[in-house]
This record gives sequence, structure tokens and C-alpha cells, in this order.
Amino acid sequence: MRSTGRVTIGDVARTAGVSVATVSKVINGRYGVALETSRHVQEVIDQLGYESSIVARSLRSSRTNVIGILVAEFEPFSTELLKGISEAVDGTGYELLAYSGGLRRDDRVGWEQRYLSRLGGTLIDGAILVTPTVVAPGNSIPVVAVDPHRGPSGPPTVDSDNLAGARAATEHLLSLGHRRIGFLAGRPDLESARLREQGYREALADAGVPFDPDLVRVGGYRPDLADSPAHELLSLPERPTAIFAANDLSAIRTMEVAAELGLRVPDDVSVVGFDNVPESALTNPPLTTVDQPIHRMGAEALRLIVDLVEGNTREPHVRLPTTLVVRGTTRPL
Repeated sequence: MRSTGRVTIGDVARTAGVSVATVSKVINGRYGVALETSRHVQEVIDQLGYESSIVARSLRSSRTNVIGILVAEFEPFSTELLKGISEAVDGTGYELLAYSGGLRRDDRVGWEQRYLSRLGGTLIDGAILVTPTVVAPGNSIPVVAVDPHRGPSGPPTVDSDNLAGARAATEHLLSLGHRRIGFLAGRPDLESARLREQGYREALADAGVPFDPDLVRVGGYRPDLADSPAHELLSLPERPTAIFAANDLSAIRTMEVAAELGLRVPDDVSVVGFDNVPESALTNPPLTTVDQPIHRMGAEALRLIVDLVEGNTREPHVRLPTTLVVRGTTRPL
């Protein structure tokens, strides 16, 4: 008869017809159990789907062999990052625990410290923090920060070359003859967003195009926050002929706003994004964007945190290159 609740070590013992102590020895690989009995107990464990508690595992060995991936929310960037992490964990002997606390919009600063205090040391051996706001020293477990708000300062980090990527996007538009290039900026509190704006400004300056603050709006990396700024840019008396949005979700929303205003992409306005999330290739036309290797970022973060947990010394900051992906949303002026 199938159990309706969590399978316990007692259930395994009763089904196998042995003591709880014998099951415990089999689970923990201890001596004192006949080979045939051990095989029988293992068959029952597999049949019942028994899993020992992570907390119990931690209490026995002070290790859980679980890596936590802590995010403020699950959105396209963090989802793609998780794919890279899950691909890289194979063969390491570690398991993954992805965790988000369902934050309110006004509860986002310092979220990673609260998450670490809940999970660190008992449920996870180390943590990958995705775009953390604050990573204070003295954490109870090793941590790796992916695209941290303050850049590569403090704990080990993994990010991409945001400055070079933004320069490439802006230079692409300049090479097509565009001079009134709008910029839909990201979150002001993120170092990656600051670097993307810096790359935009540097490319304009190198081309001899004066920076025009009227062509810059803050999009905040979210479609809902990008809606009004995109409307503002595309409704200017002398509107931009191209818009570089600091992430793909904002760029996609800009394309939708353009359509609402009766503008065609790329005939009336060219659009470039940043990230190269899967959604960017599914727009009509497909979005020209800057590819940051998100899967590889996840894989590098996983390898880095495993090394930290196991006490291996290595370079603590990893920065990966970005590449411009030209698709259908840009054309010569």
C-alpha cells in the first residue's frame, strides 16, 4: 500500500523486516550489515522513495552537499542562470536548492542576508546569490554573487562585460547612421546598469555625438516599469530613430509601445536589447541584442562555489565577454 505522507526510516525498517538501526547503517554506509541484507534494504528504500532529511544529514556530518541558489524573484535572467547551474552540477556530488522568499516590492534591500540566515549552515553548504543588493562579510557559509549591485567588490563574483556590450550595441546603431539614439536605462542601484549607460555614453562620445539627457529614461529592467518611459521617448516632438534598452524585457516592451503608437520596427525606429534571453528571438521581428552568456555565468558560479565549499583556492572574480547578436530590429537610417 502506497504511503500518503512522507516516507520515514521506520517505514523502511518495517517493510524490509529489519531494525531502524540496520537501515541507518545501510544509509550511512557503515559496517555490520550482511551484503544480502544491505541489498534488500536498498531495494526497499528505492521502492518506497525514501530520502533522508537534509537537516538530519547536516546534523550527522555538518555537511548537506546542497548548494542554494537564492534569488529575489524568478524572472527570465535568473531562470536562464539556473539552467546553466543545473547543467554544471552534474557529476559534482552536490544537489541544488533554488529559493525565493516572495518579496514585496518595498522589501528588496538586504533580502540575501535574510535568506542566508534561514538556510545557511543547516540546509545548504554554500550559496549562489543572484543580483544581491548587499553582501556583508562574515556569512556563515561561502557565497558567490552573480551580477552583484556593487560589482566585483567583497565576495567572489561572476558577471559579464556590461561596458563592452553596451558600447557594441550603441556602436552598431551609430554604424547604421543613427544619431538620435534613445537609452532606456536599467535599475539605478545596479552596477551592471551603470556600466551599460557608461558604455552608451562612451560610444556616443567616440563618434562625436553629443550626449542628450532628453533621450535617456529609466526603465528599471521590468516591462511594467519600462512602459511609461518608452512612451515618453517615442512621443518626443523629435523622437529618437533608435532605442537601446538596457535589457531584453525593456526592449520587448519598447517594441510593443512602438506598435501601439503606430510605429514600425525597424522601419520607423530601431531597437536593441541586452541579455539575449530566449524571448528575444521570438519577437516579430526577432530582437537585435547583446548576448551575455547566462548559462556559462551560471556554470562558472557553480564551479566557483563548489571550490569555495571544498577549500580550493582560485581567482575569486570571473568576468565573461559579451557579443552583439544582430537580428531584425535594426536597419540603416
